[in-house]
Amino acid sequence: MNIVVLAGGLSTERDVSFKSGDLIAKALRQNGHKVILLDVFMGYSDKEEDLTGIFERGATVSVKVGNIPTDAPDILAIKKSREDKSDNFFGPNVIRLCQMADIVFIGLHGENGEDGRIQAAFDLLGVKYTGNDYISSAIAMDKGMTKEFLRGYDVPFPGGFSVKKQERFDESSVDSPRFPCVVKPSCGGSSIGVSIVNNIMEYEYALDEAFRWENEVVVEDYIEGREFSVGVIDGVALPVIEIVPKEGFYDYKNKYKKGAADEICPADIPDETSSRMQIYAERVAAGLGIDTYARMDFILDKNNEIYCLEANTLPGMTPTSLLPQEAACIGIDYPDLCEEIIKISLRRYKRS
Repeated sequence: MNIVVLAGGLSTERDVSFKSGDLIAKALRQNGHKVILLDVFMGYSDKEEDLTGIFERGATVSVKVGNIPTDAPDILAIKKSREDKSDNFFGPNVIRLCQMADIVFIGLHGENGEDGRIQAAFDLLGVKYTGNDYISSAIAMDKGMTKEFLRGYDVPFPGGFSVKKQERFDESSVDSPRFPCVVKPSCGGSSIGVSIVNNIMEYEYALDEAFRWENEVVVEDYIEGREFSVGVIDGVALPVIEIVPKEGFYDYKNKYKKGAADEICPADIPDETSSRMQIYAERVAAGLGIDTYARMDFILDKNNEIYCLEANTLPGMTPTSLLPQEAACIGIDYPDLCEEIIKISLRRYKRS
């Protein structure tokens, strides 16, 4: 097949997306496909040109990818660097190339990739793509909305509330936090802008930091415990993986710096606990309408109580990412995982 792997974009997870996209593109080429790795924002070539045969030379026109930096990207500088200075999120030739492909493998993370906007645009343009539809993507992207949507699905979440930037200083509109608590952007990813706070001074600083990234944040009760994740593919949960950061919590640096955290799969927990966590992950997927693949994050406290933190509809596919490790635990290697995602995604178009 002719495949475009879309990566980059304008989210805080831009650099992570490139790493995911690069590995996906290499795996799909290994599987015999003709693949172009494309930055959805920068696009390919500012000139009008004949794109005939471009998939045959896909590797030469693809984005070249380096290591993931330790800090989040400067999105404003990236916007200014595009030569055509257009406000169009899709860079030059992106739509043309996506329409020429048999399917687009979405390797984006975060805003304008994981939030359903690109999926909705592709639906209107008749472009086939991997992953979940725009509705489930949009709901899962918003942590506050996810909780509200899953109230009837018997999935435990930490207590908390949302704060809009314009309501921050309106005491009649905003609840008071219970310390310790976690403050995080409502639609953020890779733990960017996340803070664990213990008093009002830290809380105000944490709000400042979270509002740097978004206009709405989530404030949750801090649950002290062990961190886990469960991938779900085609409605079925993968083995549970435990994440053990060597320092602090599982933040941006610990997620993408090699050796910064230990990942144990299958997790060393009782079978009953593992099964319960997998059931919760499958319930989240079913409740949000996730029909392709996703990853759910959990905390297990000292009383063996499980709390779901969030759903990721485009989980990372980097060398240190969790979903590929979980799949490998049951004998699905990386190229086969990419192929399975395409197969499940194409099934949606056969039904319609």
